[in-house]
Amino acid sequence: MNDKVTITRLATGVTGLDDLLGGGLPEFSFNLIAGTPGSGKTTLAHQIMFSLANPDRRALFFTVLGEPPLKMLRYQQQFPFFDISKINNSIKFVNLASDMQDGDFEGVLARIISEVQNFSPSLVFVDSFRSVVESIRAKDAIGTSLAQFIQQLGMQMTSWQATSFLIGEYLVPEEESSPVFTVADGIIWMSQMVHRDAMVRKIQVVKMRGQAQSAGIHTFRINNSGVEIFPRAVIQSSTNAPVQFSGDQRLSMGVPLLDDMMGGGLPAGYSLLVVGPSGSGKSVLATQFLAEGARVGEKGVIAAFEKSPNQLLSHQMNAMVKHGQIGLINTRTLDLSIDEILHDLIALINSMQAKRVVIDSLSGFELALAPVYREDFREALYRMVAILTGMGVTVLMTAELEDQYTELRFSSYGNAFLADAILMQRYVEMSGQLRRVMSVVKVRASVHSKEIRFYEIGDDQIRIGVPLTAYKGILSGQLALADE
Repeated sequence: MNDKVTITRLATGVTGLDDLLGGGLPEFSFNLIAGTPGSGKTTLAHQIMFSLANPDRRALFFTVLGEPPLKMLRYQQQFPFFDISKINNSIKFVNLASDMQDGDFEGVLARIISEVQNFSPSLVFVDSFRSVVESIRAKDAIGTSLAQFIQQLGMQMTSWQATSFLIGEYLVPEEESSPVFTVADGIIWMSQMVHRDAMVRKIQVVKMRGQAQSAGIHTFRINNSGVEIFPRAVIQSSTNAPVQFSGDQRLSMGVPLLDDMMGGGLPAGYSLLVVGPSGSGKSVLATQFLAEGARVGEKGVIAAFEKSPNQLLSHQMNAMVKHGQIGLINTRTLDLSIDEILHDLIALINSMQAKRVVIDSLSGFELALAPVYREDFREALYRMVAILTGMGVTVLMTAELEDQYTELRFSSYGNAFLADAILMQRYVEMSGQLRRVMSVVKVRASVHSKEIRFYEIGDDQIRIGVPLTAYKGILSGQLALADE
């Protein structure tokens, strides 16, 4: 006999929030949406309310110490989730600002209880209590009454047969000792900060009773659709369907001689780092890698951080994009977070069932991140590569590397160890010309060529030439073999 109580989880309608909460909001729970001023608390509350409210699940929204409802709704109706047909039908707004100004907190509490009893809502929102009011009045009788009122309201909201939300402005969650934080079933903390010239917004599920919420601090944006959350991607091992690698499956790079140099191609599920100076053909090789995949029926995805799609892809590749063989993510927008980029990548990979992924380039990737995220670029890159290869896709990354002729480096970020394979492109000066050469630095657990070979770029393709040791001279623009 199973006497366990089943708790219904409500889908919030906010992208990414249900994942943070552990599957949705527990029905009949008392939740606190708290955080710094201007961080998006009211927008989040409205998005949840309009998503959940219907004739069978009505919502009651109290405005206590916030802005007037008409002013608030004027701006909120700009979002697509706003449905004016629900106002005064499924959703009712009650403004208590004037009652609060009189200081009759017992009367305000009584009115709130009366409104709840008369409207019989399934959702109740109370917005908001300004931290500045509490700090200004902290030493007088009104301030004490206000604090007691908030505590009594919080206790009352826990007893209603409704999913309730108390929206308040607080500064630091660890510093709050209010009993409201104790009695709340769920606490969602929102914040924003300006780092250099970028605005960074964060959200954290501090507490959610009865279910395993996603730990950590996550990025979110307020865009034209409302609040969009990007759960922090973490490296996980799947016990249901683990990715299996045979070690024998190889992917062609689209350049036959390069496949031979790599010991038969790039092992499936590997991460490949292609490094070289500007103009050495890193993007050309990346597009050949995707084109070869499309030729054999393996779909691919490319995240372009430096060039626009028109600059990046040839006419042949553009045709493949139009036919759905290649998916494009144009990430030239600045101030991104690693979680936003991963969110888009994973979604496109899953929708297309892609097997090949190109990130071009790491230099542009770093610049696309908001300044606050650049400080942890190595950790972010490690997490991204581990998650993508853990999905079973093969990743090719390009990285700009200044050719100084005096030192041999394989990464400008000190993270070459993250890659399973490394290809190096560089220039050599011979007979008064700069010639391109390529070498395979490493392919983990695989025998590969140690040769340094010339290569040429023509018609958006790379063609491998003779080894550097076999070079004799330049005859009519063609490479010649010694003793030939």
